[in-house]
Amino acid sequence: MPELPEVETIRLGVDKHVVGAAFGDVVVHHDRAVRRQAGGAAELIGRLRGLTAVAARRRGKYLWLDLADAAGSVDEALVIHLGMSGQLRVVDDPEQAGPTNHLRISADLGGRQFWFVDQRTFGGWQVDDLVPDRFDPSRSVPSVVAHIAPDPFDDAYDADAVAATMRRKHTEVKRALLDQSLVSGIGNIYADESLWRARLRGTRLTDSISRAKLVELLGHAREVMAAALAVGGTSFDELYVNVNGESGYFSRELHSYGREGLPCHRCGTPIRREQFMNRSSYFCPKCQRPPHHR
Repeated sequence: MPELPEVETIRLGVDKHVVGAAFGDVVVHHDRAVRRQAGGAAELIGRLRGLTAVAARRRGKYLWLDLADAAGSVDEALVIHLGMSGQLRVVDDPEQAGPTNHLRISADLGGRQFWFVDQRTFGGWQVDDLVPDRFDPSRSVPSVVAHIAPDPFDDAYDADAVAATMRRKHTEVKRALLDQSLVSGIGNIYADESLWRARLRGTRLTDSISRAKLVELLGHAREVMAAALAVGGTSFDELYVNVNGESGYFSRELHSYGREGLPCHRCGTPIRREQFMNRSSYFCPKCQRPPHHR
């Protein structure tokens, strides 16, 4: 699943090309793309057609468009679930359409088309009601996003409070970084990179790490995601691209993730890989010592 830098890169493109446009004809090419909509394609099309996108917003890995009706009321949002491989594209020529066996939704924006294409079929669109944000009551969020914690770039984010909550838990630190109800936006790539920078093994228990060290770790997470955002995120294949079909370049700057067998940039020890939560974790066995159990 795209992580915060990739989703923010996509959001910036959507903000530039889609915000201010009204949705015309909407075509759902595969029902699986609207499986989260209770009434399916008919409900999504009925609720979306004629509304205007007035803001492109994000929390962590979650992306949505605030929608205004003809009277200017903003009570709904188009929530875009990117899944593992969902792409948003803004195109002028319908002949650019991707393979029709992928999930696809196309929406007319008055001269241009806004597409959702998903090869692995885990993503989709959903029109949802906006509700007060429990982390910042002055704002609203889609109801399906209400449980997601602020990310390190959010005004409502408090690294000290997150670190204190992590210390009260008896869980592996990488598992805590991936918990979107604690801090959002961090996925497998940037968790491994943050842990490498902090010299922490992901299997360390959070209640065995000082609060100051956890704050440092969260600071590294923000720094590495900011660096990734500056170059358009991390692309390993053609599945992640921005709205113009361009890849990100942060894969060239990675220190641990995906570098099994290659020398650590800090000490030269070969990077190792191990299984973690049905994922792969990458770490330096010298710089990131294993936890000591009593």
